[in-house]
Amino acid sequence: MALKDLIQQARAKYGQTPCILLSACLPTGEKPMELFITDEHTEHYLALQAGGDSDRGLITGLIGGIGGAMLLFCALVMALFSGKWGLVPSMLWICIPALVIPCLWEISRPLPLPILFNRRTREVYFDHNGELYHTPWDGIQAIACEFQLVGPYTAGMNNASLEVLVRRLGEPDNTLMVSLGAPMGKTLAMQKGFWEYLRAYMNNGPWFDKDGNHSESDAFVKSQLAAHIKPTGFLAHSRQVIAEEKAAAGGKNYLSGTDFVLLLGDLFFYPSNWIQEFTYNVARRRSRNRWPQIVVERLQPDGPTARLIDLERERGLDV
Repeated sequence: MALKDLIQQARAKYGQTPCILLSACLPTGEKPMELFITDEHTEHYLALQAGGDSDRGLITGLIGGIGGAMLLFCALVMALFSGKWGLVPSMLWICIPALVIPCLWEISRPLPLPILFNRRTREVYFDHNGELYHTPWDGIQAIACEFQLVGPYTAGMNNASLEVLVRRLGEPDNTLMVSLGAPMGKTLAMQKGFWEYLRAYMNNGPWFDKDGNHSESDAFVKSQLAAHIKPTGFLAHSRQVIAEEKAAAGGKNYLSGTDFVLLLGDLFFYPSNWIQEFTYNVARRRSRNRWPQIVVERLQPDGPTARLIDLERERGLDV
């Protein structure tokens, strides 16, 4: 597909809106910026969340982490005051299934496979309904478009999409435009910054500085990833805020009512958040086994380095 066809597709989808073609070798002028969709950032590949189910584990966390924990806590309190400790084992027969059953159900359902950027082979992989799509990084075709959504009860809200063109393995005429993250609430500058993040990783990575240049230190990358606080990090964040306010106030009258309520809330929901994150991580690891062997072996440090497009050319395909 030619670049002009890519622009026509984008304009047919978003209308006559600003569109920018992006390249693996040409900078956009923005600084690298991660937009909270990176699932894994390793030395050999970068995984971006694709599709929904980022809240996988929420049901297990709510039922087991809050419902089950509250029932067990109430049983312990009643046993402490009444002396009837036989309530505790009985309550465990309710709490344990309340945790295990939803957990097994959620981890048994496969998560959508991520979009993979492989540094070793300089390729991008995408799974669509069990079919493998790919594109070489060198010569990748990508486009960013800015558009506006207007609702009946809201003013116009600017959004920006970032999409790359991928081809089905063995069928190069079968193409897809894959969105790198949801466009809602993003600007064209933000998407260009995220493209610079990808460029820095693929061209100069795995670690790079704020300008996208290669770095032996992973400090900048970690600072970008740390900006997205996971639910299990809310408690530590609240404690850090309180500690900073304590230091600023000299240890006197530093704890506000809002901080106290937030701290209690984070403490109350911490078991639920931990269980949710644990369930999500288990489901994610299980889903990784769904990648074809031809992809899995290329993600290994000592795996093949031949690109999929080169294998297609060896088969005589015109790609």
